[in-house]
Amino acid sequence: MGKNETTPRKHKLIQYANGPSLEEINGSVEVPKGKGFLRTLFMYSGPGALVAVGYMDPGNWSTSITGGQNFQYLLMSVILMSSLIAMLLQYMAAKLGIVSQMDLAQAIRARTSKALGIVLWLLTELAIMATDIAEVIGAAIALYLLFHIPLVIAVFVTVLDVLLLLLLTKIGFRKIEAIVVCLILVILLVFVYQVALSHPDWGGVFAGLLPRAETFSSATKICGQTPLTGALGIIGATVMPHNLYLHSAISQTRQIDHDDEDDVARTVRFASWDSNIQLTAAFFVNALLLIMGVAVFKTGAVKDPSFFGLFQALSDTSTLSNGLLISVARSGVLSTLFAVALLASGQNSTITGTLTGQVIMEGFVHMRMPLWLRRLVTRLISVIPVLICVMMTSGKSAIDEHTALNTLMNNSQVFLAFALPFSMLPLLMMTDSAVEMGQRFKNTLWVKVLGWISVIGLTYLNLIGLPGQIEGFFGANASKAQLLLADNIAYLLIAAVLALLTWTVFDLYRGNKKYAAKMALSTN
Repeated sequence: MGKNETTPRKHKLIQYANGPSLEEINGSVEVPKGKGFLRTLFMYSGPGALVAVGYMDPGNWSTSITGGQNFQYLLMSVILMSSLIAMLLQYMAAKLGIVSQMDLAQAIRARTSKALGIVLWLLTELAIMATDIAEVIGAAIALYLLFHIPLVIAVFVTVLDVLLLLLLTKIGFRKIEAIVVCLILVILLVFVYQVALSHPDWGGVFAGLLPRAETFSSATKICGQTPLTGALGIIGATVMPHNLYLHSAISQTRQIDHDDEDDVARTVRFASWDSNIQLTAAFFVNALLLIMGVAVFKTGAVKDPSFFGLFQALSDTSTLSNGLLISVARSGVLSTLFAVALLASGQNSTITGTLTGQVIMEGFVHMRMPLWLRRLVTRLISVIPVLICVMMTSGKSAIDEHTALNTLMNNSQVFLAFALPFSMLPLLMMTDSAVEMGQRFKNTLWVKVLGWISVIGLTYLNLIGLPGQIEGFFGANASKAQLLLADNIAYLLIAAVLALLTWTVFDLYRGNKKYAAKMALSTN
């Protein structure tokens, strides 16, 4: 629908692209028909794992563990709500790709002006790079902790993951999915093991799944954090804008007969099963991280919430909560497994971040470059602020260096809050439309209602959290003048977001009307 297919000229490094989303893998996985439910589900499984990776990347770790340390199990309900909203949004993203045969970037560009397409492309690129900063920090710290590689060198070593990506592009998309699933299992098993040793209060865990008035309170402050800021941190790290673009593209990797509505409906159904199962795994990982913050460590024992501090705390018997944990910690197993899981998380995000970058570049500005080059450029850009941070703190104490890196990682999430509405709102508008999706596949009433509640709620929470995030750039001891400046910058950004959202909604509405009129003329 609304796509022109052109064959790019192969001899150019940067090519024009206006064909199917991720053309090399689009429709590349054959799905047998007439098989049982489990066999069919297995063949459709994979894209959901690549999407779920974004919900358990290094950016999630600090927010969940710190939230547990400060507020016990209070924020469990926030992790649950974020995961349920993610399932709803990812269902709509997969459906858009399967039914319209366009990914979200292509669909937005087809219904909006070229100028808006460029603005949204740049905005989403910044969000991807912000995520990449967290991955660089996580991977570099994991290399430092596991192999004692100096941080500056470890940061440069993370650039070499482009070689891993080159290898993966040669082995086929189905094998990439399998590798990602294996890495997810490594992360999950590490935290299951550590939490099982800690004997958490399961009554408190399940009670925490029910939201309470205190969950979004700003009255209580512990270690400089209120429940509201903790909740916003978890939401910001969990629901990421680029995952919606990715899912709408990789949901098209299965072969589909688009002339057969039943085949399209079957693909939507199994893509939803795949996505929900994998996002359930992501929910458990994030829940386990929060439980670690409560049950593995003594309350308030972790003074350094950075990855360095958490690694050290897992090998420091004075910070741990029970005798069994202490005896295992003496062997170094707990801290080593933590670093291994951190490295696995960073490598998973490498694969998905690069694919997403290609999706938005092709969709918004019709440009394509080799995946290895795309990865090299974005990683080198993302490395710059991390290197600056490491070099600026090299002469200071270890705790100052750790805090600076942790602050940089948390501050990088500002772009995620800024970019999220510009993927959620178009996705909801398009999947609500019978013009785009047809009567059979447009959102049902309950999906529409829940979708609007989720989109408006997340946009509101991200925007009200923006002043606090901007204030974070000035550090813990900011002056009144700095706080005032931060708030003014935040209010300007909020105004810019609302203005850009208005432009986006207007363009989408107008483009949809034009397309509906064109379809009506063609049927007469």
